[in-house]
Amino acid sequence: MAKGFAGQGADLVIMARRFEKLEKVAEEIRDLGVKCSPVQCDVTNTDSVNNASEEAIKEYGKVDILVNCAGSAKNAGVLNMTDEEWDFTVDTDLTSVFKVTRAFAKYMVEKRYGRIINIASMYGLVGNTAIDTVAYHSSKGGVVNFTRAVAAELAKYNITCNAICPGYFATELTIDTLKTEAFTNYMKATVPMGRYGEEGELNPAAIFLASDEASYVTGAILTVDGGYTAV
Repeated sequence: MAKGFAGQGADLVIMARRFEKLEKVAEEIRDLGVKCSPVQCDVTNTDSVNNASEEAIKEYGKVDILVNCAGSAKNAGVLNMTDEEWDFTVDTDLTSVFKVTRAFAKYMVEKRYGRIINIASMYGLVGNTAIDTVAYHSSKGGVVNFTRAVAAELAKYNITCNAICPGYFATELTIDTLKTEAFTNYMKATVPMGRYGEEGELNPAAIFLASDEASYVTGAILTVDGGYTAV
């Protein structure tokens, strides 16, 4: 999505814990002819988030678009998930969205303009029978209604808040699961389009929600899941 926004001419701040990975992506984005500032940040740590927001404002003076997309999970069912597994997942997937939104939205309020896009999941809308991951479902469901609450709260400041609910996309954290025969068979039986999402297929949704033309769209939950939640 960062590359998608860069392709539209946006200057970027990209944030993650591993600075060496950020630098690599930043170089690729700069090659597209825009500015890109990598900022090391642990989105579960309040001080780290606040420092990152201050760095972004120092660099650009404003933030027009915020994409909350950090995610991870400890997979287990309700009967055997530990407190530590639950807390890790909820902190990473839900509480971080609150912390980052709180830190950046105050600058949007000052400018009376902003686009907040939260990356939830189709698992925030429905259950599944492929893998027990109750904390992930719970936290992503929380992101969905957090989005609605923030949309209602910040609309008076000309700030929109929407969520994208992706389906099965290969990432560093999911690729090993997705490439197994069992999960691939499950996907083909449950995703009407019969395939995984591909790189770039989230970009149009994010770019639309970030656009001036989407100024009357807020509190929306947009699925990009190959039809999984349609059946």
